[in-house]
Amino acid sequence: IGIAGFSAGGHLASTTGTHFTTKENRPDFMILLYPVITMKAELTHGGSRNSLLGNNPSNELVEKYSNETRVTALTPPTFIVATADDKVVPIGNSYAFVEALKKNDVPVLMKTYEKGGHGFGLRKNNIPADNWTYVLTFWLKSLGYAVEK
Repeated sequence: IGIAGFSAGGHLASTTGTHFTTKENRPDFMILLYPVITMKAELTHGGSRNSLLGNNPSNELVEKYSNETRVTALTPPTFIVATADDKVVPIGNSYAFVEALKKNDVPVLMKTYEKGGHGFGLRKNNIPADNWTYVLTFWLKSLGYAVEK
């Protein structure tokens, strides 16, 4: 059973994959689209940070919910999609998470598109980012998951 999340939902999904306490509540994989990962002021999405942590969170709370700092070798394999022209959630969130995953030898595939902005999701927009679901299918198959069209 995997978990997917887009934008602020990507933070929720990555929290599930980095804050689990037992094997039973750990997802088998994560799918994150233009995710909010960190709560650190210089890189986060301010609205998500304020909604989750309040206007003046403690350093301890910021660190706890900056999910790139919570990655371990037990973090599930992760698929990430982001765009270079996202003006809402900086792509640096995704890069920071990929770096932490690689540092801990967690399988990760990040697909980056030059254009697509924020919020393209599953709808077809006649842009290259429309193809992310095909890349995801091949990635899931590479992990041994049966994927039906």
